[in-house]
Amino acid sequence: MKNPLNSIVRSVQAFGRELKRQTTRLEPGPEAPRRPTIGLALGGGFARGLAHIGVLKVFEEEHIPIDFIAGTSVGSVIGASYASGVSARELSEIAVLVRFKDFSRWTISRFGLFSNDKMSTFLNKVLRCKTFEELRIPLAVATTDIITGEPAVFTSGNLIDPVRASCAYPGMFQPVRIDGRLLVDGLLGHAVPAAPLRAMGAERVVSVYLSAAWVKPNGPRHVFDIIGQCFSIAQDKMCGPWRLASDLVVEPEIGDFGYDDFARAPALVRAGEAAARAVLPKIREWLPVDEPEPAKLQAPTLISDPQQTVVS
Repeated sequence: MKNPLNSIVRSVQAFGRELKRQTTRLEPGPEAPRRPTIGLALGGGFARGLAHIGVLKVFEEEHIPIDFIAGTSVGSVIGASYASGVSARELSEIAVLVRFKDFSRWTISRFGLFSNDKMSTFLNKVLRCKTFEELRIPLAVATTDIITGEPAVFTSGNLIDPVRASCAYPGMFQPVRIDGRLLVDGLLGHAVPAAPLRAMGAERVVSVYLSAAWVKPNGPRHVFDIIGQCFSIAQDKMCGPWRLASDLVVEPEIGDFGYDDFARAPALVRAGEAAARAVLPKIREWLPVDEPEPAKLQAPTLISDPQQTVVS
């Protein structure tokens, strides 16, 4: 009768050979490509900025990661809300209800016809946190120092006042004073805040630009149209710097919408969605393709030597 111990030895040897074979097959290959950090720059545009919500909605649905956000004017409102944890769906619901009167009031001042101090109440209701440090996504808010003309970008501290300042459209809204500086809309320094995203560490920058004239072909309706059209012209002439800092520019078709068309929020959100979906293939080129997980290593079953003969 054969020694049963020999059978066990041969089985163990077979297990060792199989283990070595599978381990060799699973040896690590070249290091997987690393995903670049992605920043999203949201430009200004008053009611037209509701198109930003559509862009965020597509990013959410398609699982496009956002590592940094920067916003100017209405872009700072939407950017701060999203970075604080408000979803794109919730923003869409809020947008349907918002009107100009919700964040502005007439005032008698040498510096502007409106005050946006009511925006503090609005932001306190919408934002899930009140400081930059509490945000779930790092955020930059672009403003402009009206005295020096230099950009003033906020990335820390109190969140609400910088957003108010970023929305203080010159001539229309009063400037906002922060730490002794008189600040207005960020469009004069960063019409689309792509450069601040680079400073934050973004390796790929997607910029959302809301290009549209304030005045319709039949001419301006009032002084606000004149002011707005002047800045719209200037903004178009100053596109060079932020475009150079961008890897991809998203331009929703919002030319048929007025700067105060808050009542058409659903259509503006759809315009943002359409523009974002058009550039999805380019964004996906930046993302590594998910590889299937390797099969788990299973120990071979210990079986008896087929040559073993049992003699009774």
